Amino acid sequence: MFYSTLTAALVQETRAREAAVGMIDQTCHSQFLLQPTPSKVCLFFHGFTATPGQFIPLGKAFFQAGHSVLIPLLPGHGQAGHWSGDRPPPLPEDPGPYQQFGLHWLRQAQALGQQVTVGGLSGGGTLAAWLALECPRQIEQALLFAPYLSNSNQVLDLFVRILDVYFEWRTKPGSVHFGYDGFQMPALEVFLNMGQEVLDQAEGLTVPLLIVSSEGDRAVSNRDHQALFKAVLPLQPKSWHYRFERALDVPHTMMTQAEGNKCQDLLIAIAKAFVESDLTWAEIRETVERIRRGKPFQAGVSELNLSQQSPDLAKMMATMINQP
Repeated sequence: MFYSTLTAALVQETRAREAAVGMIDQTCHSQFLLQPTPSKVCLFFHGFTATPGQFIPLGKAFFQAGHSVLIPLLPGHGQAGHWSGDRPPPLPEDPGPYQQFGLHWLRQAQALGQQVTVGGLSGGGTLAAWLALECPRQIEQALLFAPYLSNSNQVLDLFVRILDVYFEWRTKPGSVHFGYDGFQMPALEVFLNMGQEVLDQAEGLTVPLLIVSSEGDRAVSNRDHQALFKAVLPLQPKSWHYRFERALDVPHTMMTQAEGNKCQDLLIAIAKAFVESDLTWAEIRETVERIRRGKPFQAGVSELNLSQQSPDLAKMMATMINQP
């Protein structure tokens, strides 16, 4: 009874708060996929300028696997209005609102279950990584999808820091764009600074991380993803780093097929495999290499006792074996 009252109040209070400011459309509202009883919980943060709609496919997959899923709307995001360079959207230009928001929703997630997994895309991934630094005992794993630690080009980092200009996104033809069309540059600098904080303190991260990168991502630095991965491995060998090869053309907005990721199902399989497995990345890589050298796939699977693991893990490994 207490649990149902708690979840009903959480949804009602959030809906009332968002109704008061007005939303662009339904994809902007915070999304809740709640189990009828306390369970494992996933807390997902959407990307910078985007909306919770980005995480619906992944959220549904984890809900079907027995998790409750919270996808809250980030501060200043998703609000109805005629936003432009003359009137940019009301995005925070200080990390405080995002950090307090992250801590607040982590507390909400803890109230719904014993084990909390946090995750996010781009700036949302940066926030999830920051939470893992701040609250390692409250977080089971962190899923970082193309986290924004810096730009793909260092010159762009300089532009973000010194220019106070309006930038408008360019959406690939045939792809859906969630959220605001653009932003004022200081609003992005917030995440650049937060990302640098994560990199500076990465060697102290004790939460297992899944970092998903794409070689076709032109927005963020894959070098920083690799640096973060190497920094966390000594303390947390169960961290993974999966990179989509360039030929797959997986964009920075990698969470949905609608946004241009033709490998959405593989991304979901990778995330589920990580959450459901206790294997280290070294164990997975070693088995993949043995199979490449001629060991039968089923024999490699047996060595890892994959019959007791997520079937998504076998799917991920099969893809890795075929990568160049």
